[in-house]
Amino acid sequence: MFNPTDYFDLAGCEYADLFAGVRYVWQALERLEEYIDERLVPEILGRVAPGAFVSDRVWLGPGAVVEPGAVIKGPAIIGAGTVVRHGAYIRESCLIGRDCVVGHATEIKRSVMLDGSQAPHFNYVGDSILGRRTNLGAGTRCANMKNDHSTVVVRASGRAVDTGLSKLGAVLGDDVQTGCNVVTSPGTLVGPGCRVYAGAVLRGVYPPRTLVKVRQILEAVSLAESDPT
Repeated sequence: MFNPTDYFDLAGCEYADLFAGVRYVWQALERLEEYIDERLVPEILGRVAPGAFVSDRVWLGPGAVVEPGAVIKGPAIIGAGTVVRHGAYIRESCLIGRDCVVGHATEIKRSVMLDGSQAPHFNYVGDSILGRRTNLGAGTRCANMKNDHSTVVVRASGRAVDTGLSKLGAVLGDDVQTGCNVVTSPGTLVGPGCRVYAGAVLRGVYPPRTLVKVRQILEAVSLAESDPT
């Protein structure tokens, strides 16, 4: 339920050793900064457009593109073929795999995006892990801090595990799809293959291949009848 292999197929994953020996999947984030520092040899092998800012603590893989107006603060490792679109902001300690998309007005901080994952439009990904081929709908946000600033507790099947972390976003398994304007509460775990309807607010743990629906009550009133004029 909480092991990295419950969420990700790590066979052939370039960064599988980040998860080696990890009991709880979120513990990979605790070692992320050190992991990047040990492996980072800054180099730009992709294309950085004029008007983009890329710090001197970034490795950008072959075929990767950074569009005008994007900011990569670093330290960051960004894989081959990844596109960082106009207006994206990649902050500290980000590990981004191959063929990913970090889109317009998307902010990534202290997070992992495995190969093929996409945060393409107006997303916030803080202290989170996105599995392979995960796609965030426009406006999906991974909240990473509780209002009372207490440590994040993960709850599932009658268990409550205190992570000891004041900041923990979401873990989304391989092939998760979210609709527009989904919000994941701090410490949300979503199993591989899940689909989430637009506008949902998630918390807790969701088993693999779960469809999460939002049920709304809508009322349509005739303007002619309701308009006092």
